[in-house]
Amino acid sequence: MALSTDVVVVGAGVIGSAVAFELGRAGWKVVVVDKGAGFGQGSTSSSSAVMRFNYSTSEGVAIAWESFHCWTNWAAHLGADDAENLAELRQTGVVMLDVPIAPKDRATTLFAELGIPFEDWDSEELGRRVPGIDPAKHWPPKKIDDPRFWDAPTETLGALFTPNGGFVDDPMLATQNLADAAARHGARFVFKREVVGVLRAGRRVAGVVLADGERINASVVVNCAGPWSARFNALAGVGNDFTITVRPMRQEVHQVHAPEGYSTEDRPGPVIADLDLGTYMRPAAGNSMLIGGTEPECEPFEWIDDPDTSNPHRTTGRFESQVTRAARRFPNLRVPSQARGIAGVYDVASDWTPIYDRTELDGFYVAIGTSGNQFKNAPVAGQLMADLIGRVENGHDHDNRPLHFETRYTNGSVDLGFYSRKRETNPNSSGTVMG
Repeated sequence: MALSTDVVVVGAGVIGSAVAFELGRAGWKVVVVDKGAGFGQGSTSSSSAVMRFNYSTSEGVAIAWESFHCWTNWAAHLGADDAENLAELRQTGVVMLDVPIAPKDRATTLFAELGIPFEDWDSEELGRRVPGIDPAKHWPPKKIDDPRFWDAPTETLGALFTPNGGFVDDPMLATQNLADAAARHGARFVFKREVVGVLRAGRRVAGVVLADGERINASVVVNCAGPWSARFNALAGVGNDFTITVRPMRQEVHQVHAPEGYSTEDRPGPVIADLDLGTYMRPAAGNSMLIGGTEPECEPFEWIDDPDTSNPHRTTGRFESQVTRAARRFPNLRVPSQARGIAGVYDVASDWTPIYDRTELDGFYVAIGTSGNQFKNAPVAGQLMADLIGRVENGHDHDNRPLHFETRYTNGSVDLGFYSRKRETNPNSSGTVMG
């Protein structure tokens, strides 16, 4: 039994759904396969969906700024009608606290070049604009059982504020929106079906094989498999020329009652990026706050070999570590005795920058290493992958002459060599989820 199509996209998360949408809009016949039961049930479901522009490179900032415009024009971007239930970008603003590994002057230079509004706050302004926050400097982040964790600070810090930042209120709904838009352009989604083989015709991909033996014939296959992407690459026999690797990492995001003054239902507080203490925070429904980590050295990475065997439950140790550090920033924040939150698995690139590229197997493409900091960029990731696939399939040598992606709202140009599988590691990277 075999099904034939132009493109198979493996993975129905926010990236895979965006790729399917843009390929369908470009005229490709698309089938999306996912081992899960529905849209966005992998790493997408554990995303905090933060919209920020603080990256260490002009390419990272430009893609985020372009994506912001997609989200603020979400219905038009999707071609959705007025009756469709759509996710929404909540523009609460993002407060990026000052830290040595993310120099403020680098960010402000990039923001000024692209016309991104920002405000440079000193510690007094930070305290005035974010009720309840303590602007003390604690750098570097420390374990909560380190005696130095409780040392009285002697300095304060300021922040960089971007008023257009915020978060997408429902990551799963946003993925559903993209999938519905893809379906309007003919994309077909196949769930509860695992890909177990990759078909070849000489030096070219020829489709995939599912666990039940069904073959899907296609001349293009796109790996958007999230935490399973490295496994899928191995299945396809690609990756020998990659200089950047991807690996699954277990993550937790916790939910607590928001500290007094920070947020209300009518006026949600800003997203706080606090690399000084190794946490980030954003408002959530019910006057609550989501708290996650920014991969500080004091909190070991939880690399895992098999995403299917990862512990799906939050842990007391990680909860206490992250929430206690957040309470150091917001003294009125209570650390509950019982952990509440979610655990998930991210697909992490070795330099925390995604790989959007072709591979050494003709017709086999990758949009991988995206977890943790690319949810907001999904609309543009879909566009640039569709452009890349279309032009490479028409004969362009992207490896030797990297394509430039022309942004549609912000009238810019991004060198896609920046996302190459063969790139050199970005020397300015923070080495964390912040990129």
